[in-house]
Amino acid sequence: MLASSDRPTGGSAALTRLRNLGPASARMLASAGIFSVASLQTLGTVAAFRRVQASVPGASLNLLWAIEGALTDRPWQDVARTERLRLLLALDDATN
Repeated sequence: MLASSDRPTGGSAALTRLRNLGPASARMLASAGIFSVASLQTLGTVAAFRRVQASVPGASLNLLWAIEGALTDRPWQDVARTERLRLLLALDDATN
């Protein structure tokens, strides 16, 4: 969990300024202790998604695509189409 000093003044609002991340995604990230863009960047896509999975049962892979798209400034649909296998393999490696 991040210290309160790591939380942006506006809560998870800064996260919603990233492409693909709306209020629901920002709430899921916040429930996993990810409150800022800097924290999301530091963790990276797979680690951030795993933290969300641990705190939000049923988090879908669409969030994985959305996080990657947010960090690379691409539409999540493009990420799902072109990066699916790489991200799924990285997620599998991280869980084993």
